[in-house]
Amino acid sequence: MLENTSNESPHRGLGGYQTPSQTVGPYFAYGLSSEQYLYDFKQLAGNQMVNPIDEKEAITITGKVFDGEGVVIPDAMIEVWHNDGEKQLFGRFGTGTDAQNRFIFHTVKPTSVNGQAPYLSIIVFMRGQLIHSYTRLYFADEAELNSKDEVLNVVPEQRRSTLIAAKTANGYHFDIWMQGENETVFFDI
Repeated sequence: MLENTSNESPHRGLGGYQTPSQTVGPYFAYGLSSEQYLYDFKQLAGNQMVNPIDEKEAITITGKVFDGEGVVIPDAMIEVWHNDGEKQLFGRFGTGTDAQNRFIFHTVKPTSVNGQAPYLSIIVFMRGQLIHSYTRLYFADEAELNSKDEVLNVVPEQRRSTLIAAKTANGYHFDIWMQGENETVFFDI
């Protein structure tokens, strides 16, 4: 086995390129979020689900992915799905491309469907995970609809806050905790 004696991230292979011997995560950059990692070919989806300049109702969602010890995971990939019957949007972002290891999405807030609270579906991919994790992002400023949402009300009350994004001056903030005391609620799909 070759030892990494450089100052490179231990999550990269020789010469800074991912190698097939690494776990699930190494293929994200090359195959799914290539432009973010400066590969010279187009990726199918990015984090700009709408153009914030052209879309007057655009919002920005930012957050980080944490492990059970509160350490930021620098190489997760987040996918966001928005489908409220009027708009269907999709975005993808690798946390390793932001200097603060955040995920950042530019989108619009979904509308309520059948009286349920607006939400975004989120899928988390990361190293060491053989199967991705599904969760939802609800909005703090939708308290009335949140209180009536069928899915959110299945979640124990003390854990619902792990699914609710805080309103900020620039949009919303939503952290994802993979384990530990603040663990985000994940769903079996």
